[in-house]
Amino acid sequence: MNAAPASGHGPHQGLPPATAGPPPAVAPAALVLVHGRGASAESILGLGAEVVGGDPSRRRVALLAPRASGHTWYPHGFLAPLEDNEPFLSSGLAALGDLIVDLGADGVPPERVVVAGFSQGACLALEFAARNPRRYGGVAGLTGGLIGPPDTPRSVSSPGSGSLAGTPVFLGAGDPDPHVPWARVEESAEVLRRLGAAVTLRRYPGLPHTVNREEIEAVRGMVDRALAAAGPDGDG
Repeated sequence: MNAAPASGHGPHQGLPPATAGPPPAVAPAALVLVHGRGASAESILGLGAEVVGGDPSRRRVALLAPRASGHTWYPHGFLAPLEDNEPFLSSGLAALGDLIVDLGADGVPPERVVVAGFSQGACLALEFAARNPRRYGGVAGLTGGLIGPPDTPRSVSSPGSGSLAGTPVFLGAGDPDPHVPWARVEESAEVLRRLGAAVTLRRYPGLPHTVNREEIEAVRGMVDRALAAAGPDGDG
């Protein structure tokens, strides 16, 4: 696999994320939202607003949505050979990694960060977790799967890591879906289980290429657990 580009040197680097809610420096937890192909960072913040709802506690969560250059994280389908989607794929993974590092510098550690993506954004979020396994607050792949042809080898890129350490992972998708084969969703769930995730897998027969209420509730549950881990004073 190609190494991720150094920060600031890829097509998706240097683009400020869209944000909502409190700044990370004063937030006890964060929800990172990864948009799909042709969408925008601002549009997926709407999903974050649905997750937060009207609950005062959840309004303490920082919402951040990284931006893809040209509104697309990588040019070809997610089942294409990995090299066909470079350097865009590695740049997108690096953008997510940079955001996680920045959140940590602001006092929000990975175990209080929930990463949720839809469609192409779901694929990027899941691939990031698989390549950088450690304990996160949660990872939600809403209609997506790991990137690459079937049986792509999975390697660990974070020094000293190697396990998702019980990270709650939610995978949900319609079946059939015009872009994401259900078999890849199942395969992704198995890979993430082997990496130590606590995986919840949900198949929705006939669901269009969209997000349903149960999926929003699943992400909300992850956010609530991340808030609980922060403690009443938000410092863990």
